[in-house]
Amino acid sequence: MAKKEENKNVLENAEVIEEKLEGFEHWVAQNPKIIIGIVGALLLVAGGYFGFNYYKGNQNEQAQKEMFQAVRYFESDSLNLALNGDGNNLGLLQIIEDYSMSEAANLANYYAGFIYLKQGKFPSAVFHLKEFKSTDLLVQARAYSLIGDAYMEQKDYENAASYYDKASNYKPNKEFTPTYLMKAALAYEKLDKKEKAIQAYQTIIDKFWESAEVQNAKKLKARLEVNS
Repeated sequence: MAKKEENKNVLENAEVIEEKLEGFEHWVAQNPKIIIGIVGALLLVAGGYFGFNYYKGNQNEQAQKEMFQAVRYFESDSLNLALNGDGNNLGLLQIIEDYSMSEAANLANYYAGFIYLKQGKFPSAVFHLKEFKSTDLLVQARAYSLIGDAYMEQKDYENAASYYDKASNYKPNKEFTPTYLMKAALAYEKLDKKEKAIQAYQTIIDKFWESAEVQNAKKLKARLEVNS
């Protein structure tokens, strides 16, 4: 009995599906313009996606070629030429403007931010370093730390501490994280947030006891605790 009921349900379901298919085919026959529009839209989206990726790849390749001389100027400490170009080769700022969607422009923001920091143009340094994004183990944390440096120079200790914290929390490592923690502690001391500073020093002592900063961290922590 159950078997017959199951067969009946299967047949009924098949008939329902067939009716729906016939209905859909009829709708398609009656509305060819809509179907053409839908297919056209899908093709347009797909073409746009692949076209954009192709354009972006070409833009990045060209930007990297243009950036070669700017990086050489940066490495030789010719900072204005690196930023603004030499009349024949583009500078970092022009690369950022002309190739904004490229990875080269992203990296150019890092270089430009670093240069502005060295030149004492701290708001410009902050702007460009914030524009830079990376998943690299070291470079992103370094960018956060440089932003902290720019804020420290402007005596904006709250933001400085925030960015030093970002640097120290980004993929921690024994080579650079202790330095970022020391900077964070100094910023917190400037804010008279002794507990936060002590916590930063303690993190170095607990987690980075082999680092060059650990002895200094112990001394500075002890000084704060005595004066608390």
